[in-house]
Amino acid sequence: TSVHWHGIYQRNSNWMDGVSGVTECPIPPGEEKTYTWRGTQYGTSWYHSAYWKERVIMA
Repeated sequence: TSVHWHGIYQRNSNWMDGVSGVTECPIPPGEEKTYTWRGTQYGTSWYHSAYWKERVIMA
């Protein structure tokens, strides 16, 4: 799995976008990852886990 952000610009940190298998490797079960980026905007944003099997099951 990974964490995918909405409403947060990933300037100079696109590898923190949270798209497993595209911009980063997934976080293995039992492991941890720290996401780091510079907050440069105001407003509403949200995030969610991005697990590819969720897409298959929900499709």
